[in-house]
Amino acid sequence: MENQTDISHFILMGLTDRPEAQNFLFAVFLFLYLASILGNSAIVCVVVIERRLHSPMYFFLGNLSCLDICYSTVIVPKMLVGFLLGHRKISFVGCIIQLHFFHFLGSSEALLLAAMAYDRYVAICNPLQYPLIMCRRACVLLAAMTWSMGFFHALMHSVMTSRLRFCGPNIIEHFFCDIKPLLRLSCSSIILNLSLLNIVTGTIVMIPFVLTLLSYLYIISFLFLKVQSHSGRWKAFSTCSSHLTVVGLLYVPVLFNYLPPTSGDSPQRDMTATLMYSVVTSFLNPLIYTLRNQEMKTALRKSLSRLLRSVRIQV
Repeated sequence: MENQTDISHFILMGLTDRPEAQNFLFAVFLFLYLASILGNSAIVCVVVIERRLHSPMYFFLGNLSCLDICYSTVIVPKMLVGFLLGHRKISFVGCIIQLHFFHFLGSSEALLLAAMAYDRYVAICNPLQYPLIMCRRACVLLAAMTWSMGFFHALMHSVMTSRLRFCGPNIIEHFFCDIKPLLRLSCSSIILNLSLLNIVTGTIVMIPFVLTLLSYLYIISFLFLKVQSHSGRWKAFSTCSSHLTVVGLLYVPVLFNYLPPTSGDSPQRDMTATLMYSVVTSFLNPLIYTLRNQEMKTALRKSLSRLLRSVRIQV
């Protein structure tokens, strides 16, 4: 990384500068973070332990939960330290690293949701070929591609941002190091960075979104045209409803944040949208997938009862 900046650190403004709100926000985001870590970790453990969940759908769900754990961890602990201690200083290198992992995990999640939509399309519209198409090797390859593409997409942004010159001020109007707030502080030309943000990131967001929509449009048309049983349609819709809810929670704020022109953006609007798809969505995903999925609820109850029995035996 070539550091061409005069600034050695940045100051994160955070969500608010009102002291009376700091303790309340600390409690709220600590709860959301701990609940997200606990819920997503429980899903990962159950998917690994329960043999009946060793299927492509739950393999991808386990990957999604891993992404959510890492995604919220990239920004929330630093935010909590700022609320509690008022320490919002971050080094230049630390800022670039945070930017990299945020975009790495975020773009990987968008791509993974498209892979999950494809899995549902094959399972519902081509069930006889499903075990062959979505074999273990294909699932691992799809997951590896989503993580790899997300990594190199983020690497492009982190390298290009690190090559900019920052000569002051060093105050970032955000609660973490994101690309657009950093570009506002740069003393050098940001035309290429903005082009990459609009074109490449727009593509990373839109292509999975379009593929996901096409998958579900085909699923809906297939169910109404080929499936005559009302119970069969309902069962198929129930397996897709959780995924569609998560897609909506992620893409609505992402599209709101990254696709409009970057000139004249509101920092407050950016922060609100970022909180929705990074912190709130990571908290809601485990609830969505457990409350609307009977297999997952059964597996969680079974694992919990097994754990309680082992604790009683040890006591």
